[in-house]
Amino acid sequence: MLLFENIILALNGVKANKMRSLLTMLGIIIGIASVIAIMTVGTSMTANMQETMSSYGANDITMGVSQKSTETETMDNGMFFEWGPRSSQLGDDDYIYDTMLDTLKEEFPGKIKHFLLESSIGDAKAQDGSLYANVNINGVNNEKFEDEDLTMLTGRKFTDKDQKDGRKVAIVSDYFCNNMFKGDTEAAIGQVISVLINKKYYYYTIVGVYEYDASSYWVSTSAEETSTTMYLPLKTAFDFEHDEPRYQQVTLVTGDGVTNVDDFMAEVQTFMNRRFYRNNDSYEISCSSMSSFMSEMTESMNTMSMAISFIAGISLLVGGIGVMNIMLVSIQERTKEIGTRKALGATNSSIRIQFIVEAMVLCFVGGVIGIVLGMVVGSILSKQMGYDATAPISAIIFAVGFSMVIGVFFGYYPANKAAKMNPVDALRYE
Repeated sequence: MLLFENIILALNGVKANKMRSLLTMLGIIIGIASVIAIMTVGTSMTANMQETMSSYGANDITMGVSQKSTETETMDNGMFFEWGPRSSQLGDDDYIYDTMLDTLKEEFPGKIKHFLLESSIGDAKAQDGSLYANVNINGVNNEKFEDEDLTMLTGRKFTDKDQKDGRKVAIVSDYFCNNMFKGDTEAAIGQVISVLINKKYYYYTIVGVYEYDASSYWVSTSAEETSTTMYLPLKTAFDFEHDEPRYQQVTLVTGDGVTNVDDFMAEVQTFMNRRFYRNNDSYEISCSSMSSFMSEMTESMNTMSMAISFIAGISLLVGGIGVMNIMLVSIQERTKEIGTRKALGATNSSIRIQFIVEAMVLCFVGGVIGIVLGMVVGSILSKQMGYDATAPISAIIFAVGFSMVIGVFFGYYPANKAAKMNPVDALRYE
């Protein structure tokens, strides 16, 4: 019998016994739906995470000062020596300085675009009579301010001269203007504000206003108490502390010459430690990148999804057993039909193929229903979690293929039993 005719017969059998077929396919449907839903949510979360982290600079390298680990060496005579961090507080020689960054950039021409530099002064309060606004003061270079990706509403950004001369200018949020200037951002430009820092007042001229993004800050229950960032030129921030510019952490923005961020990160770390921290007993340079963090997170999420999918796959095994059971019942009911076909010359292989095809069709239909159900459930869950639903094509193909394999595996025994049936005994069966 032709394959197409076997498929038609199998579909007719499903239609003729709708309830029995549905109950038989239930395990397959639940298993496939569970796998697809889990993989959809996992893929959606991974895609969203990668997009978010990419916006933060997936190829950027964070270089920071960290304590050396304590090491112990045991001598042959049983005595041991322990060495490692001799200081738990950063000294002047432990920080990263501009001269180090200049040397690093010269060492790797074309591989470093620029550095993102900042210095936090901390929390403060701008005051004008009864009006006030809480701020967190952060000194930044122009590259770091651009990396913040803020929407400027009015005024200007910092100029090179602002940065070089350490001018006392500031960029504030429109939320700040709501408290201090009744929401008039235009009126704020050029105004000198007094800021209370450590019980002392400092004065800065507002040159720009950016749009406040509530999702980026901690919002207090009281609007007046909400603190937003006030930006200063980097040199202005260091002049406030009467400090030479120095950093505990710096971000490197890689150039086009970097093909592998992880390899370049290792080169930077090795160079900095050999050149500047070789004789430092307590501290060293350590580097990390968003790309390596993304890889670890993606691998962890994929492992978790696979583990949960494996558990969900148990229902596929149960569904396969159900298929085998119903095929055995079907063969029992169609004993005379099998005997008649064999008496008319049907070979064992044609009988076997007929029932294997029926099992495969049963699993395929259950698989398709499971895929649709899984995509719907996965999309709903992804939307509820705030992610754009992304159905993994590979998981769908795997689900369809796996359901077909189940049909062959669990359908073979009943089909082989039917093929080996004696036609005389089959025709006598009541």
